[in-house]
Amino acid sequence: MAYARIRAGITGGEWAPGDPLREEELAALCGVSRTPVREALRRLEAEYLIRRTEGARSFVADWSADDVAEMFALRAILEGHAAARASTRIDDCAIDRLEALNGDVGTSIETGDTDLFLRANRAFHTLVLDAAQSPRLAAMLTALVEQPVVRRTAQRYGGGEFQRSHAEHAALVEAFRARDPIWAQSTMTSHIRRAFHAFAAANGGGKTAPAGET
Repeated sequence: MAYARIRAGITGGEWAPGDPLREEELAALCGVSRTPVREALRRLEAEYLIRRTEGARSFVADWSADDVAEMFALRAILEGHAAARASTRIDDCAIDRLEALNGDVGTSIETGDTDLFLRANRAFHTLVLDAAQSPRLAAMLTALVEQPVVRRTAQRYGGGEFQRSHAEHAALVEAFRARDPIWAQSTMTSHIRRAFHAFAAANGGGKTAPAGET
């Protein structure tokens, strides 16, 4: 319970990068003793969601430009592969659900509701991953797609970036209906790479991953 509560607070933006995480305060928040909080913090450190100092003080992790570039490069590779697998395994019902979720993305753009965008976007990508039918791939990707940097990316989007994300999701739906793994993979890879460049531009530029990594 402590792990789930603290993890949700970090990935949901309750605590900002660099914020201290004090065991006694977290124990009171979670309604548990400090022992399960310590175990939760160890797990979160292994997921790169927190960092701990030599004095065992814990802070919400922040990332360098190189960290962010690597994170997006890995996402592009793994989610591109997931999209390719999904294209030959997904059923019509799941494709219809993807289309409906992208409709929610469209609604979020019309209303300016960033939280709705984040929920619908996450559900869309989760459904693609589920359709890939690869527990190994899911285990590798979960830590990447739930990083707070995903929320920070959306919060830095302008209207044009939201519209492009919506259009790329629509192209993915078309690729899935065509059962075309090459189309699905290239569209997903481009989708993730564009998100990275949008994030980097909004943060004053950034070190891009070498071309060979994507």
